[in-house]
Amino acid sequence: MVSVIVAALIVVGATKWFLAYHRGNGLAWTAWCAIVAAALTWGFEVPPVWAAAAWIFTAIFGVLSVIKPVRRMVVTGPIFGIFKKVLPQVSQTEQEALDAGSIWWDADLFTGKPEWKKMLDYPAPKLSTEEQAFLDGPVEKLCGMLDDWETTHNRMDLSPEVWKFIREQGFLGIIIPKSFGGLGFSAFAHTEIVTKISTRSGTAAVTVMVPNSLGPAELLIHYGTDEQKNHYLPRLAKGQDIPCFALTNPEAGSDAGAIPDFGIVCKGQHEGREVLGIRLTWEKRYITLAPVATILGLAFKLYDPDKLIGTQEELGITLALVPTNHKGVNIGRRHIPLDAAFMNGPTTGKDVFIPMDWVIGGQEQVGNGWRMLVECLAAGRSISLPSMSMAAGKLCSRATGAYARVRSQFKTPIGKFEGIEEALARIGGNTYMMDATRRMTMAALDMGEKPSVISAICKYHMTERMRSVITDAMDIHGGKGIMMGPNNYLGRAYQAVPVAITVEGANILTRSLIIFGQGAIRCHPYVLKEIKAAGANDLVAFDAALWGHISFTISNAARALWLGITGGKGVNVPGSPETRRYLQMMTRFSSAFALLADISMFVLGGTLKRKEKLSGRLGDILSMLYMASATVKRFHDEGRQKDDIALLTWSVNDAFFRIQVAMDGVLANFPNRSIAWLLRVLVFPKGLTLTQPYDKWGARVAQILITPGAARDRLTAGAYVPRKEDDVIGRLEFAMEAVVKAEPIEAKIRAATKEGKLAQRTASERRLAALNQALITQAEYEHLTYTDRLKRDVIKVDDFEHDLSRQSGEKTWSAPKAASM
Repeated sequence: MVSVIVAALIVVGATKWFLAYHRGNGLAWTAWCAIVAAALTWGFEVPPVWAAAAWIFTAIFGVLSVIKPVRRMVVTGPIFGIFKKVLPQVSQTEQEALDAGSIWWDADLFTGKPEWKKMLDYPAPKLSTEEQAFLDGPVEKLCGMLDDWETTHNRMDLSPEVWKFIREQGFLGIIIPKSFGGLGFSAFAHTEIVTKISTRSGTAAVTVMVPNSLGPAELLIHYGTDEQKNHYLPRLAKGQDIPCFALTNPEAGSDAGAIPDFGIVCKGQHEGREVLGIRLTWEKRYITLAPVATILGLAFKLYDPDKLIGTQEELGITLALVPTNHKGVNIGRRHIPLDAAFMNGPTTGKDVFIPMDWVIGGQEQVGNGWRMLVECLAAGRSISLPSMSMAAGKLCSRATGAYARVRSQFKTPIGKFEGIEEALARIGGNTYMMDATRRMTMAALDMGEKPSVISAICKYHMTERMRSVITDAMDIHGGKGIMMGPNNYLGRAYQAVPVAITVEGANILTRSLIIFGQGAIRCHPYVLKEIKAAGANDLVAFDAALWGHISFTISNAARALWLGITGGKGVNVPGSPETRRYLQMMTRFSSAFALLADISMFVLGGTLKRKEKLSGRLGDILSMLYMASATVKRFHDEGRQKDDIALLTWSVNDAFFRIQVAMDGVLANFPNRSIAWLLRVLVFPKGLTLTQPYDKWGARVAQILITPGAARDRLTAGAYVPRKEDDVIGRLEFAMEAVVKAEPIEAKIRAATKEGKLAQRTASERRLAALNQALITQAEYEHLTYTDRLKRDVIKVDDFEHDLSRQSGEKTWSAPKAASM
């Protein structure tokens, strides 16, 4: 009898788990309850009261789950009332941020059951013939014109020739439609251009990047009046006007919605007549291109105390375009961002009157400035700093790999030491994953998406990985990396890291508040529906969302446990043999993440917003799932290159280990310890089983970086690599190739020395003796001499006059006059 009972309990538990795993509907669960009640009634000798209780429970459950009007009246209604009371208040700026942009693959990752085929079928980003020609022509030429030491040390600015070339070749109009004289390029072309320039000069990259990111052009394209578009966009496209956009105030950095800059609606004189306008007062700082700008985009809070344009006094954040030569505009002074040379500075104005038609979008867009900004930021933040981060990865991969092959210690290239291999593996693996993330995100943008959560993931994680990559590169270069001069190709990139970390949303804020805070509401299948239903007082919609949410959570609990036990094995996923196992593991993590997110929101409620460490870790899980997804997709899009398996394997396993660490951190610090214990059983039923990428894979990644070949070229594709020995980067390439060719020649000399054929004391003497004995040819001897020269040029550092005098540098470029409308 005991065995029968045990078997029955197993069957009951298994069928219950099956229904939960597959998200059975109310009718299916009612049928299960009925079967259990019947078994108790006729299959086992249980007290009648037990059987009666089972049937009563089945009846009540069936009525509530199947007859929705009854459920809404008895259960959902009271819950709805409580929900509306405890729902945290959301400010207008927070709501506009939540509503901005779109959701994309990030929403799939929140479901617990990502549709991997859909992801793999997303089109890979491609350049048009025209875009490729621009990269091969003007971009290549611009890179050849740039001398980063001259720019950042001697001039502290781009040369007049470079400024002229940038303006005349349309670099400031990459995103402006062709109908207005711009290039009208895709997001992928935009990022390819910025990436390539960034591998040569951060100053030039920022100069090109900012006008094509969040600024006047983008805002005009989406919100400007026809008159504003027709006037400004052609001038911006041709470089006749130089734009900047001023948002940050000394009193409002990360909390940009709290800017104290203000405008008062009033009447005033403009061009000799009285017009309706705004009297502005502002103090802005950190404004890129402000010192040379002719058009100032300005964000401020607008007030209408005399009710001249409506019934409200406080109208909200508003955006305007102000020519910098307008009376009262103070502009031109410069900041020095960590010895970088891009134009950046403050701007102020007090009681500056502008006509109402200078508001971007005209009077109709008064008060809509914050929404306009966050909507545009969703796209711009995906391109600008991620492209520069990607450039750092490509530069460090190519240059550090070459240096590690050229530089020898203890008669061995340093790239073959395991300690150096470890750092090289991080450089190569991070670069591969960053580029994969960039490519997949650009595909989304070119499909018309504006993925706000993904843009935050890109900005935070790619700039953080850039920090890691550059630090590793500096460690490998040692003293060469810290001695500034024309031969240092890493120093300025290292100095610029905090700039990227800070701007376009400080990284600490982005990680701890934005990624999960915005993602949990926007991407979750049910949370936003519940919130909207509460806001609309729609009980029917809330009922559907609530019970769908409950079913979703129960299912993910069952899935997390099973997939944790199996490691995801057995899950049906598409893809190639090289990647199917990774997609199975990501399915497991997606279910576990959805469960952790749901329970965190349910238990902590509105306080989760203040639990920034927990929120940051949950955001890390979502981010790593997205970046690992992108890495698998890149491998597929590039034809499953066998030589790239090491890069794929290292990158994905690094992401999985980080996911495990983040999940463990959530559970270890979850305030409710009983629930934390239960979650740990569901998420990690076998404990913490994952490790960091194995050393053998790191060694293979390092080998790619120090070996000329197709894999290295794919990893660093898009970087500017001059084929000139007198160029600091080009010389590295020649030296690396020469060293590789010289290695078998040197091996012959070493072998002859061991055999006692070459007893000479110095290397040069042994080489000459080897030549005289015909152990090597004249050409081989000359190649060794050539290689020595290149190696010495590569490892040397710069020295200067005792007083470190800086060249004065001529005055560079004056901005054209601003054009008033």
